[in-house]
Amino acid sequence: MRIEKVADADDARLGDYRNLTDVALRRVLEPAGGLYIAESAKVIERALRAGHVPRSVLVQDKWVDDIAAILGERDVPVYVTDSATAEQITGYAVHRGALAAMHRPELPDPAEVLRGARTVVILEDIVDHTNVGAAFRAAAGLGADAVLVTERCADPLYRRSVRVSMGTVFQVPWTRLPAWPAARRLLDEAGVHVAALALADGATDLHVFAADRPERVALLLGSEGDGLSRAALRAADSVVTIPMAGGVDSLNVAAASSVALWALAHPPR
Repeated sequence: MRIEKVADADDARLGDYRNLTDVALRRVLEPAGGLYIAESAKVIERALRAGHVPRSVLVQDKWVDDIAAILGERDVPVYVTDSATAEQITGYAVHRGALAAMHRPELPDPAEVLRGARTVVILEDIVDHTNVGAAFRAAAGLGADAVLVTERCADPLYRRSVRVSMGTVFQVPWTRLPAWPAARRLLDEAGVHVAALALADGATDLHVFAADRPERVALLLGSEGDGLSRAALRAADSVVTIPMAGGVDSLNVAAASSVALWALAHPPR
């Protein structure tokens, strides 16, 4: 690594780290520039273990030794600054000490991601990066083999998604799906049963579905406000609902993914 001290928040070398609170700007800059931002030493380490390549690291003075241990012999510029300057650069207090501008890996073909996967999570048009990150963390922790996201779903490699996932976006194979019904054809070719989590007349209770789950199944979850699209519901092989109490009709989408994955992994006997 190459340590370069930085004292000026306007330093031209730091363009990748500016205005990170502006979601619209980052959506344009990161995919177009082939970059994403990894935040905290733990997340950076998990990204490197997954084979992702850093372009640079921005770190506060007291975290330099931790980053040095993670980067090893990699020839990467490490911009070292104080906490006040880091906040001026990014637009927020960098409590976790380090940020890395990472090159985005090329997304794999959906057929490759599905190959051999027994339990899959499909996220349709979820716009909240926190929910995306939480769903990935649930997928990693509760045994999903893959995550598929639709074209309009929030970016799993956006800084907030990565942070909330605790870096598990690097652990679970994932890619983007084409629009329905092309996505349905891919799932058919892979022999995957699509179970939509939704409120609908005649829906199957989750515990009943889990007791006799298909060998290969994809849990299909929809956006926070409107739920699943009509096209997604038409593409589903079955509709599954989580029984609720207390007058509550549904759970947050990330919570629903956790409950459904746990149920599939622990079917009633």
